[in-house]
Amino acid sequence: MYKLPEKISSFKPYDPITGDYKIRLDANESFVNIDDYIEGGIAGVASKVAYNRYPDAAAAELCKTIGECFGVSERYVTTGNGSDELISIITSALLAKGQTVLTCEPDFSMYRFYPAVYELGVESVQKNDELEIEVDALIAKANEINAGMVIFSNPCNPTSTGISREEVLRIVENAPGLVVVDEAYMDFWDQSILDVASNYDNLIVLKTCSKALGCAAMRIGFAVAGEKITDALRAVKSPYNTDSFSQALATALLSQKGIVQQLSGLMIDSRKELYAEIVKLAEKKSDIIKVYPSKTNFVFMKMKDSRSVHQKLLDRSIAVRCFDGYLRITAGTAEENAAVIKELSDILE
Repeated sequence: MYKLPEKISSFKPYDPITGDYKIRLDANESFVNIDDYIEGGIAGVASKVAYNRYPDAAAAELCKTIGECFGVSERYVTTGNGSDELISIITSALLAKGQTVLTCEPDFSMYRFYPAVYELGVESVQKNDELEIEVDALIAKANEINAGMVIFSNPCNPTSTGISREEVLRIVENAPGLVVVDEAYMDFWDQSILDVASNYDNLIVLKTCSKALGCAAMRIGFAVAGEKITDALRAVKSPYNTDSFSQALATALLSQKGIVQQLSGLMIDSRKELYAEIVKLAEKKSDIIKVYPSKTNFVFMKMKDSRSVHQKLLDRSIAVRCFDGYLRITAGTAEENAAVIKELSDILE
């Protein structure tokens, strides 16, 4: 009789919040309707796709457009079915059996999940009290265990904090193996290393269209790396991993001049508004222990009782993300921000 391997016997399916809530501020999604920013709209893009044909395996036009939009050569771009798929490919194909992946805690949970699936070692270093990476400690640990890969998000999901471009490059230059820097939220900050990613033979920078660009439904991410790693990623990925419609839609959106700055600017303004109001609440409500300065499109705060507050918000048809001792609230429309502040004001003591 077949038995599941021990490595996945305790795994549970990913469990995002489900249900019909009036306000959804739990998944760091954009509140912007991208249909308004594409010439001919989404329907116009969809009508031109040849659905009876396989997608372009190389996603050549999309890679070219990504390069032009983000100021990198298309030669160094590899697209994926969301950056999650790219993390899976990198972990499974670019590391050898027995190697160890080094993560930071807290950080994106998938950085630990994929190495476990592929039977790699996983170790982590704790962030400091400000939830920032201690760079010297990370470098020391990476060399102590001879880490095959160091992976972290910058800025970080879920903490909203980040480290400078110079500190990131110090990690890249001193780590013993591969370094993967997930810049999913870098469109909301100014410390990207994307422009120098191809200069290093041990670096991969990941980006996504799901956050600032408001395309979470279509699952397009991309990696930028040097020639050797890019060729390897293109060789080991599935040949048709990004579908034709998603390629066409992302190409149409990214072709709009200044679109990243335009869309991220709207969300930054919203986050600043939300952050300022939550800081005001924290001055009056002892239930909020700390509000972390945000470099993302969400606000992260330490709570006396995060579970209770989270449930009370759900009861009022507002979904935010709950962690053990923390709440993460995505910046929404002005009306959504005002609603969550009002309800928090009533709930918190």
